[in-house]
Amino acid sequence: MKSFAEKKIAVFDSGVGGLSVLRAILQEIPFERTIYFADQAHVPYGSRSLAEIRTLMHEITRFFLSQKASIIVIACNTASAAALNNLRRTFPELNFVGMEPAVKPAASLTKSGVVGVLATPATFQGELYNSVVERFATDVMILKDTCPGLVQQIEAGAIHSPSTETILRQALEPMIRQGIDTIVLGCTHYPFVIPIIQKIVGDQITIIDPAPAVAKQVKKIWQKQTQASDQILAHHLGHRPHDSPETIFYTTGDVQALQKIIREYNHIDAPINAVRWLNASLEIAMQ
Repeated sequence: MKSFAEKKIAVFDSGVGGLSVLRAILQEIPFERTIYFADQAHVPYGSRSLAEIRTLMHEITRFFLSQKASIIVIACNTASAAALNNLRRTFPELNFVGMEPAVKPAASLTKSGVVGVLATPATFQGELYNSVVERFATDVMILKDTCPGLVQQIEAGAIHSPSTETILRQALEPMIRQGIDTIVLGCTHYPFVIPIIQKIVGDQITIIDPAPAVAKQVKKIWQKQTQASDQILAHHLGHRPHDSPETIFYTTGDVQALQKIIREYNHIDAPINAVRWLNASLEIAMQ
């Protein structure tokens, strides 16, 4: 069996949304070495062109390669829609896991035949979203909303502010009136406001967070790489040391602001490494 520590799992998002996916991954394999990279210099990705997102993702992938990552999780629906297939073609030696809008399970679960999807403009414009809808939801009414300003509120740590609830009410109340019984969270930032969504929609509407399913797929690839069986994994879960490998955090934005958000959202107190964009390339800043 290969050593668990040979390679790392890298998690990417334009900001803090991918922390919801990182949280789910660490619940599945908490002792594995992980990297979290937030490209906050360019957040939000949702308003950027597909070509620009692909260019950014190519350089970030090269950065992950330099950090010895073997599994790269694109924990950003927008970046997955824009760049996932392109990245797989360009870097065939790597395992990529992306975010696919959970329209398929929503179409299976809905009783009313009306599903709400909350996502960014770039996600709705991407071929991945449209392909999923065409394959699995042609007999379902899909109601869409881009929740303008919501990503910025979550990035700022303002999830409990009245403005955040207002954004969500403007998105969800028209959907409720049209009979939705299932909501798809099509942005990794949005799981952090699930309590507010539940407050607005009540207990009768199902909310689908794709993070747990993504984490299970990461675990499956990781087990194949390491040849670790479920029994071996369970053994390590039961006997892992208190000083289990930590996540290494990087940001192209404000180090102190990200540290505060990680502490609040994921209850992790860890140092943050600054990375800078220089002439379209990434460079770790001197501490």
